[in-house]
Amino acid sequence: MGRLCETEGLSEDQTEILKAVRSFVEKEILPVATELEHADEYPTQIVEGLKELGIFGLMIPEEYDGLGESLLTYALCVEEIARGWMSVSGVINTHFIVAYMLMQHGTEEQKRKYLPRMATGEVRGAFSMSEPGLGSDVSAIKTKATRSDEGYEITGQKMWLTNGGTSTLVATLVKTDEGADSVYRNMTTFLVEKEPGFGETAQGLTIPGKIDKMGYKGVDTTEAVFEGHRISADQILGGEPGKGFYQMMDGVEVGRVNVAARACGIANRAFELGIAYSQQRETFGKPISQHQAILFRLAEMATKVETAHAMMVRAARMKDRGERNDVEAGMAKMLAAEYCNEVVEDSFRIHGGYGYSKEYEIERLYREAAFMLIGEGTSDIQKMIIGRRLLEDYKL
Repeated sequence: MGRLCETEGLSEDQTEILKAVRSFVEKEILPVATELEHADEYPTQIVEGLKELGIFGLMIPEEYDGLGESLLTYALCVEEIARGWMSVSGVINTHFIVAYMLMQHGTEEQKRKYLPRMATGEVRGAFSMSEPGLGSDVSAIKTKATRSDEGYEITGQKMWLTNGGTSTLVATLVKTDEGADSVYRNMTTFLVEKEPGFGETAQGLTIPGKIDKMGYKGVDTTEAVFEGHRISADQILGGEPGKGFYQMMDGVEVGRVNVAARACGIANRAFELGIAYSQQRETFGKPISQHQAILFRLAEMATKVETAHAMMVRAARMKDRGERNDVEAGMAKMLAAEYCNEVVEDSFRIHGGYGYSKEYEIERLYREAAFMLIGEGTSDIQKMIIGRRLLEDYKL
């Protein structure tokens, strides 16, 4: 075990949880990750193992049958899992965001209904905000819920649902006409129940199939097509319409800490692969690690891994203290994603021609790292969020 990505001040429980997750990653994920990823195969056995470890209920309070752990504990577990295979952390992340939104904004009845079953993984969550042609402009969503005799009817098309096929509960952001003077107060989050799988998974709701992606394989990423999906007002998150945008942004904020943790895990693994290969590969009569060009590259890679980890930990701890952390989460996500790509590319270069071969793990990491730049908001969006908040803090 190297010295990178160590976290000070952890409790005994946190240390034991991380030890268990790390052991699981070494034994159950790393040996099969590349094979499953190349086959684009859903990691069923790995997911079942994570259920047994309690990862699906890691942050859910004990009163709802979860482990009641902190965001920091969760983020450190995600970092370990992403080090093994980033796609597996994606299976957990959207589930976690939905559980977090229920914990923070759900009615007591909604919490009792869903959280205990989410803690065991019986109910699997997905998070639906984006739409085709929408990008980062959330205010431009077109999917709409109109009032009906039975409650509401949802019509529209959503995009980029991680766990879209395997999920049974989708937190879905839609437009509702609440008569507010702001578009942001005319959005509502609905808790949409569905069957797992593809095709018509609920009345008026179709999951067409998996989107074929460059990386982030194994996990199912889908569209969702709503055509007059009937849903009761009881399924509005928090029971009150018009609060959807703010609920979603709260979820995205912790999601950004999660993506930062994923990027840290990928970068750490890329460094491990690079430093190992550099000691095995010889040129001009000595291991390439002894050439100054490679030595400098390794030093820079390790420094970037350590810096990103430290920023991710700080953002998680701020959220755990109940402090606003939009700037810190944005900084951590942006820096971790950018550094992840740089570290992976450096490791790729260290591997030379072998890095381009599918036989070597770095090829998979190279494709996975690109997703970190766009997941939970692009780096450019993070810069806008950070910059605007800094202008508020340093206003003349």
